[in-house]
Amino acid sequence: MPDQKSPPSEMIRVPTALIPLVRRLSKLHREGHTIALLQGLEELISQFDSNIDIDVAPSSKSVLQLEEKLETKLEAISGQLEKLSRAISTISSANADGRYSNTRPRRQAHPYQQPQVELKPRTNESLAPRLGVTPQSLITERENRSDKEFISWSRHRDPMSTGWEFSQEDGLYHPVK
Repeated sequence: MPDQKSPPSEMIRVPTALIPLVRRLSKLHREGHTIALLQGLEELISQFDSNIDIDVAPSSKSVLQLEEKLETKLEAISGQLEKLSRAISTISSANADGRYSNTRPRRQAHPYQQPQVELKPRTNESLAPRLGVTPQSLITERENRSDKEFISWSRHRDPMSTGWEFSQEDGLYHPVK
């Protein structure tokens, strides 16, 4: 009597998002749950199309039709995922080349201009974290530089490229446009 083994498995490509599901289905198949798996698929499909009557034998016409339908849908999804993957890789390589840097202004979604945030004068303690230094090193930088040099130094450290000028009158740092 010839051996009733199933044919060897084939390698297939599936979308990355489906890999865990395909691995689980493959494991269930290897553990001998193929018929239960096909019955579960039949129940699932019948929820979408109650007119389908599926014979769960692996070589049945219904299972073959189901495979064709699934294959067609998976190919379509796979094609869309490949396009998306190519687009992402194009953008990623463009970012690596510097063509899409974060320094370029972005178009606003709204036709109106958003109001500019009014910067208020700051103390040593509130300006230092904004410039990424300690309050003491901020004082040291201010004392060791001319007024113009300090404004330039602070402008390069400020996240909005705002220069800051110290006022002896009120003891605060004022933004310089």
